[in-house]
Amino acid sequence: MKIPERLHELRTLMAEKGIDIYVVPTADFHQSEYVGEHFKARKYITGFTGSAGTAVITQEESGLWTDGRYFLQAGEQLKETTVKLFKMGEPGVPSVEDYVASKLPKKGTLGFDGRVISMGEGQAFENVIRQKDAMIQYSYDLIDDIWTDRPPLSEEPAFALGTEYTGESTQSKLSRVRSAMKDAGATAHIITSLDDVAWLLNIRGNDIEFFPLVLSYAIVTMEKADLFIDERKLSESMKADLEKDGVILHPYNDIYESVKNFTAEDVLLIDPDRMNYALYNNIGADVKKVEMQNPTVLMKAIKNPVEIENIKKAHVKDGVAHTKFMYWLKHQIGKETITEMSASDKLEAFRAEQEGFIRPSFEPICAFGEHGAIVHYCSTPETNVELKEGTLFLTDTGGGYYEGSTDITRTVALGEIPQYMKDHFTATVESNLQLAHARFLYGCNGVNLDILARTPFWRQNLNYNHGTGHGVGYLMNIHEAPTGIRWQYRPSDSHQFEEGMIITDEPGIYIAGSHGIRIENELLVCKGEKNEYGQFMYFEPITYVPFDLDAINPDLLTAEEKVWLNEYHKTVYDTISPYLSEEENEWLKEYTREI
Repeated sequence: MKIPERLHELRTLMAEKGIDIYVVPTADFHQSEYVGEHFKARKYITGFTGSAGTAVITQEESGLWTDGRYFLQAGEQLKETTVKLFKMGEPGVPSVEDYVASKLPKKGTLGFDGRVISMGEGQAFENVIRQKDAMIQYSYDLIDDIWTDRPPLSEEPAFALGTEYTGESTQSKLSRVRSAMKDAGATAHIITSLDDVAWLLNIRGNDIEFFPLVLSYAIVTMEKADLFIDERKLSESMKADLEKDGVILHPYNDIYESVKNFTAEDVLLIDPDRMNYALYNNIGADVKKVEMQNPTVLMKAIKNPVEIENIKKAHVKDGVAHTKFMYWLKHQIGKETITEMSASDKLEAFRAEQEGFIRPSFEPICAFGEHGAIVHYCSTPETNVELKEGTLFLTDTGGGYYEGSTDITRTVALGEIPQYMKDHFTATVESNLQLAHARFLYGCNGVNLDILARTPFWRQNLNYNHGTGHGVGYLMNIHEAPTGIRWQYRPSDSHQFEEGMIITDEPGIYIAGSHGIRIENELLVCKGEKNEYGQFMYFEPITYVPFDLDAINPDLLTAEEKVWLNEYHKTVYDTISPYLSEEENEWLKEYTREI
């Protein structure tokens, strides 16, 4: 393991700079959930490869904070690294801020790269250091000093999305943003989140693996918009279109100097969760600021009719690919050697046959047997295993198409499986169906509805340690704010459901050392009847792949749940069967039969 040696080098640098504690989050300069290779500093210094986590290093010890999706994975990957796992949200586990407060000496120094810490996080650390009469040093990227073969910043080209995909021009989107700015009393809006810039300007890129985003910042005023980007990524036609929309190009890193030019006459709209701490501190103290969520966050989450129609087309394509994969897997298991990684490649190959496919929409999770209990497991050559009959195989994957992004999880039985696995599978099916058939009043959010999904598990004193659902972006982030489904309130994803939002429905159960089960469909939020009680809402499932009837115990389903399952399977068959071969079609007819 190289991690102890890297930590030793880091501590040597910390001592030279007078830094007592150094924080390394999982972030780029834009507070992205998933980051490009250049920004995987936390992975470099801890060895943990999950998408979420924060490392805190002192001279005596080092810790890694991550959430319930990664407890098993992090526990395995941190062995022999000397890095201690802190399970976020568990009883007795301190938060990162509480830990720093307990370890930072009086008049000490807390260090981090201010470009990868959000403004909100930085201000939370400011509260900590005030208690200790300490200081913050945010100008050092110490990982860069020891990471000798660090990948460079991406130089991949960007591409434009036409209105046939986006359903709205850049000019129209800028007009809506300016209207929101006016309502907030702002004269300028700094947008630093990659998906918000991409949505606003109808561009996509290749700077983050799986996520078609481009490293960029934008500043919108009432007269113009400034785009900070490596313009070598833009074609001449893209530059011309941006110019027509009043967008002025600047070098990517010039944003840090540009914000220094605001004066006391300006009023800036900034999002504390999406602006980095260093950029915020470059804004003059006398500049008035309105702190609120980027208006683009909600705008892009509510899909317009063109986007919705396109997204449904993408799901038909994805349903065809995934159903073909399921047919292949059921027929080839035991006849040829299939591993987690080869199965993942086969599923991607089926997607690649679909017109408009660009690439996977996120890193595929293909987990056999006990690996399924690791919620965000990613198979590697070191962990790759052969699939065999007698247990379950879980795939959580998605496709990025010009018509949108998909996110689907299916768990399938390989051969005959034990009864307790069928019972767990059936509880997961119940959970998925109960949420999908929710009827609720406008104003409800995911906290209100999560119990519908968890009841089949809670009834058995079982639970899953992750949210039930998340918003999905249009050929952007697969996890999209501001709406999610979970039982704990979290401001970042607790917005009420709005017509046109896309949300996932993905309950699961995870038995360490045995198996994992997750079933995920995407749901479109729709308006139902409006009467004297208010506006009623409902969900429309837009994922078209069968649930594995080989793994279901029908005796555990209620009569109503059987009707729901049969209706869903009829929709799957009617939607997908025209695109299958005769043999695949006959198989699908059997696997969507009424029970």
